[in-house]
Amino acid sequence: MLIIDQVSIRAPVDRIFDVATDVERWPAILSHYRQVRFLDRSDRGGTVEMAAWRPFGPLRYPVWWVSEMTVDPTACEIRYRHVRGITTGMDVVWRFDHQARSHAEAWGTTEDVDTVVTIVHAWQGPAWPLIGWLAANLVIGPVFIHGIASRTLAGIKRDAERVGDPGPP
Repeated sequence: MLIIDQVSIRAPVDRIFDVATDVERWPAILSHYRQVRFLDRSDRGGTVEMAAWRPFGPLRYPVWWVSEMTVDPTACEIRYRHVRGITTGMDVVWRFDHQARSHAEAWGTTEDVDTVVTIVHAWQGPAWPLIGWLAANLVIGPVFIHGIASRTLAGIKRDAERVGDPGPP
């Protein structure tokens, strides 16, 4: 299973990278996150437990997982390896790429501030005989993983763009 989510954000890479790596702050800026906490921490990440809600109209389904998080500021990547929960064995990479904006000067800035953020989830599915692959590709990936990742990117976008917004002139 391969799930790819992507968004373009009007903010510099370093600002977005800071918001994305500050995972303990996510519940304050992302309404679908219930809790994020480090079980152990290192200078480049650590083991992080995450709990979120996957909304279905008025209903919310609780999900959680534990990942080994690795932050690579040089490559501008964040990597997760899921080590506990139904998605054990999933590899996730966040990538941050500059996107040229031809109208920058018309908007009053010469700063190249558009960034494309891509999250790639790669997983073989749960180790369930006969139905693991089907569950991953028909339900867990498109319904849960994409549903949460797309909301996460939208919230990161809101926060990063708000931080950079100087307000009305």
